[in-house]
Amino acid sequence: MAISELTAEEAIDRKQDWSIISLIGVVHASSHFFQLLLPTLYVFLAREFGFDYVELGALATTFFVVSCLGQASSGFIVDRIGPIPVLLFGLGGFVISGVMIGFATSYWMLWLAAAIGGAGNSIFHPVDYSIINHRVSARRLGHAFSVHGLTGNLGWALTPLFVAAIASDHGWRAAAFSAAGLIAVVWCAAFLGRNLLAGQHAKQQVEAEQDSASEKSLAREGVWQTLKILCKQPALWGAFLFFAFSSMALSSVQNYTIPMLGSVYHIDPVVAGTALSAYMVTAAVGMLAGGFLVGADARSERTVFLSLCFAGLMLVLLGSGLLSSSVAVVMVGLAGFFSGVAAPSRDMLIRRVTPKGATGTVYGLVYSGMDVGSSLAPLMFGAMLDAGLNRGPWFGAAVAFCISASMAVWIARAAEKK
Repeated sequence: MAISELTAEEAIDRKQDWSIISLIGVVHASSHFFQLLLPTLYVFLAREFGFDYVELGALATTFFVVSCLGQASSGFIVDRIGPIPVLLFGLGGFVISGVMIGFATSYWMLWLAAAIGGAGNSIFHPVDYSIINHRVSARRLGHAFSVHGLTGNLGWALTPLFVAAIASDHGWRAAAFSAAGLIAVVWCAAFLGRNLLAGQHAKQQVEAEQDSASEKSLAREGVWQTLKILCKQPALWGAFLFFAFSSMALSSVQNYTIPMLGSVYHIDPVVAGTALSAYMVTAAVGMLAGGFLVGADARSERTVFLSLCFAGLMLVLLGSGLLSSSVAVVMVGLAGFFSGVAAPSRDMLIRRVTPKGATGTVYGLVYSGMDVGSSLAPLMFGAMLDAGLNRGPWFGAAVAFCISASMAVWIARAAEKK
């Protein structure tokens, strides 16, 4: 009888875990979906208003600068009032931003919409990882991290298909309103599932109560005191740099793989675009595989180190110019796969160095490194191409991946010393 009851309890636990993982996955997909809304509309906006690409690019820069500033601070709020109100705020920001884009009649309306969208985007990593770490049972954390990364990639992939199709048939304003409507549906799903996402997993709650006597929760500290404590932890600075360099590598691949495949391997832009899509798809496959590796290897930094070094090696081979065009396309896909494998172990590694009561704060601070890298890399690697270094971004991305790999090992060692 006890065995059957235990089995039933585990079945309920598993069902709840996967319900949480699925809902957070949809939420994360919506954030990545909205990140590409304005870039997907660039051609239509340029045609409508006559904006040049510097003006249009400044909209994306505004989005990510606001996101960076907000992400570094929103984690403090998550740890103090809980993730649900913050999550609804972020999704609501996307809805407002999408509606404003649809009604825009000037550049400054678009700029304001980009800023509001960036504020909405800033909350997702602190919220998502706070919910995952507190609500999902330990045995399924690796799968939760892999699904989280996978759905983000799928969100990126959906935007061009969804937005461009509607804009081509019904106009760019209809596409913006439709995007806002899609996010509104996600907002409703999050609101209806708020009780599922709130609180703490029963077993983790027991562990937290047992630890509370020996370790003070940072959630009870003031903002400045919490920040002062966290700034004294080298592992967290290492995590910030890890995300900054890894996002530089990703930005290089996303922004310049198509022109580099053309200039180095004389690959048609359509085929090169397919290769870039393959990078994103294989990265998603790698994330799923990486979820199983998290459970197989307790030392997650080794998985991160090897995976990112292999990803860097693929990019070095691409940069050599010695490959055939067909092999070059395969190398792009392999680089995506290895970078994806590292993602779940990376998230587990950050979990290991996160003090109690500071989950949202830590993830907000370290993931803001992504926005920093995404802001700097296009300028740096674009300057390489303008200078005639038509393979430079691949080599630069490889170096960035290897630095990130080394930082993962350093983070783990710093955590052990603590």
